[in-house]
Amino acid sequence: MSETTNEPNVIPAASCVLISGGSRGLGLAFVEEVLANGAKVAAFARTVTPELQQLMDANPERVYVGSVDITNSKAVTSFIKDAAKVLGPIDALVNNAAIGQDSLHLHTTPERIEDIISTNLTATLLVTRAFMRHAMAKVGKGRIVNVTSVCAQRGYAGLVAYSATKGGLDAATRSLAREMHGRFLVNSIAPGFFASEMSSVLGTEQLSTITRRTPTNRLVEPENITPTLRMLLFEDTNINGMVLTIDGGGSI
Repeated sequence: MSETTNEPNVIPAASCVLISGGSRGLGLAFVEEVLANGAKVAAFARTVTPELQQLMDANPERVYVGSVDITNSKAVTSFIKDAAKVLGPIDALVNNAAIGQDSLHLHTTPERIEDIISTNLTATLLVTRAFMRHAMAKVGKGRIVNVTSVCAQRGYAGLVAYSATKGGLDAATRSLAREMHGRFLVNSIAPGFFASEMSSVLGTEQLSTITRRTPTNRLVEPENITPTLRMLLFEDTNINGMVLTIDGGGSI
């Protein structure tokens, strides 16, 4: 009588990574980090910046980019198919695309609230679904990294809808990790505030206050975040369903 054994489910290092919002700032740093680790990149954003285009021109066999509105699910699905034809099967996803908020909830229009939720949460979940359907069919397993925010853990005035979307994505991270039973490693990176389009809406005074209250006395830079992305995409850590906060201790 043979015994049934449960073999460890080890997820290979990413070989081809889909990155949303990869045209500038943190997203562009992610594209560069993935390339530096020898993997291929399929990156899209509403606008392909010259910096992102240059990476594709310099690495035509390893980089595929496109101008895609993340809220257009059909366009996203088409981009994944087109990218896979050039690069091969995609086995990892970095959900980085998001829009910010710059007004108190009382003064934020219903249309703006819907736009924030549609872009940051609904569209991101649909991108994840499209990627997973591709990866399940082509490779059977993979890795997902959701870029959320410390705003999901602490309250900040003027960021109600934005914080709600990031908190929702953290919750989805945990549920999806449980749902996939180890076939996909699903984690979130929650950066603190850094000098980007997302944090500029807070204003100099509020950012200065946040800096003073941070134990390291400095805001986060993209180079502080990329090592964690590298770990989650390429290393065998057995980390799954976790939210990794990188904010200099500002949220403790």
